[in-house]
Amino acid sequence: MKFSLIICTYMRAESLLTLLQSIQKQLVYPNQILIIDGSSNEETKSILEGNEFLNLEYFLVSTENRGLTKQRNYGITRLNIDSEIACFLDDDTVLEPDYFNQVLDTFKMNSDVVGVGGVAINEYKWKRQELNVFYDPKKHYLFEGYFYKEGHRNVVRNYLGLASNLGSGRMPNYFHGRNSGFPITGKTYGVDLLIGMSMSFRKSVVDYIKFSKFFEGYGLYEDADFSLRALQFGKNVINTNAQLSHFHAASGRPNQYKYGKMVVRNGWYVWRVKNPNPIFKDRFKWNVITIILILIRFSNIITEENKKVVFTESLGRIVGFLSLLIDKPKIE
Repeated sequence: MKFSLIICTYMRAESLLTLLQSIQKQLVYPNQILIIDGSSNEETKSILEGNEFLNLEYFLVSTENRGLTKQRNYGITRLNIDSEIACFLDDDTVLEPDYFNQVLDTFKMNSDVVGVGGVAINEYKWKRQELNVFYDPKKHYLFEGYFYKEGHRNVVRNYLGLASNLGSGRMPNYFHGRNSGFPITGKTYGVDLLIGMSMSFRKSVVDYIKFSKFFEGYGLYEDADFSLRALQFGKNVINTNAQLSHFHAASGRPNQYKYGKMVVRNGWYVWRVKNPNPIFKDRFKWNVITIILILIRFSNIITEENKKVVFTESLGRIVGFLSLLIDKPKIE
């Protein structure tokens, strides 16, 4: 299968170089690599000129095309006409050698699959269950002989009866789903949501839909929105053999106030894409869980060292929540 890779980057020259070096080691190499650079300097351009990569096309975009959503759409318009698959990777990831091979095999063997995601092995928290050991279901998520220790926010929701009854990667009608991922079993699992760090779609999908203009700027949850809309064409899956590492480079991220505000407002938007006409029960749960998550984030002031960051993000979440009373986002 002919496939193209789109990497959107911003002020992360060294991280991008490391990713490209891991791509050179792939068992299957992309027919096209599009680097869409929104940097305000030419450091990334310079580092690429000093290192040669096969099939690479570099674009330093202007200010009006800067931002993850715009850059992804910019890249889509430049895909090879004969590409069958469009792959997206964050610029701070590093691939295992058979990553693309696993992604392509998933598409080849499943004609109804339109989206494929991978697993970040450096963030892997699953462990095998031991015999004769009790795992409190309110503190652990159990799945196929493995367990995942729930984070504080999920433990609270479990005790309050607000946890999702769907599997990981599935979005309930009140939005707040499970984000535990999957144990590495070698299997492929159906999901609603793919994560932007590692997602690939059939070109027939990206030819028809684009990343929403609502997320222009930093673009938090733009991957969730696109994944949900892709479901009209077929299934999304996670292949646990498609493995990479994700390092969450600090550069290029918004300040914590803006981030906190986006968590709520962008989350509301994605919720309404999934459930445009929620019943009272869904509305109640979304609002209650959002308030609980704000309170939990505020409580982190006690436990985390950088209290200013926690306070600023919490304030952003509060402002984002209150803003929905008078200015709800318009769904495209």
